[in-house]
Amino acid sequence: MSSGGQPEIATFAAGCFWGVEHIFLKHFPPVENKGILKTTVGYTGGKEDAKNPDYRTVCTGATDHAEAVRIEFDPSIVKYDELVEFFYRIHDPTTKNQQGNDVGTQYRSAIFYHSPEQLEIAKRVTEEVQKKHFDPHGTKIVTELVPAGEWWNAEEYHQKYLHKNPTGYQCPNHRLHW
Repeated sequence: MSSGGQPEIATFAAGCFWGVEHIFLKHFPPVENKGILKTTVGYTGGKEDAKNPDYRTVCTGATDHAEAVRIEFDPSIVKYDELVEFFYRIHDPTTKNQQGNDVGTQYRSAIFYHSPEQLEIAKRVTEEVQKKHFDPHGTKIVTELVPAGEWWNAEEYHQKYLHKNPTGYQCPNHRLHW
């Protein structure tokens, strides 16, 4: 565990939360002690008056919430900058409010930072990834960097959905891009 013995939280939105959670767990399986301790899918980044949203309401776009993954991790094993870089590898951060055929504000690309240090790391990694992977193609990262706000867990059937339903829908953008 970190020097303070406390896990940290990282929150990412990169399209349908099923695929985002699945690929993080595939590459950082908790049973293999690769740094991710726990994941939860849910909703964040919405309107202040949109309390306790559910999947159907979020899908209407009326709440402005993003489908997101909240990752509890051990920073002595995996650093936040590694998770941010991996986040960029697993989706297309150049499309606004869309991943593949999934379109809407709930599918936006966003990093919800939990501290000023996370913001600085997210800015640095975003600049590095932009320069190395997107400038050569003339494309621009549109990922939002926003403070983490209120979080609501998604309904239980969404949690680890693709582990429970291996043939379930997975956005084709959720793969390693480099």
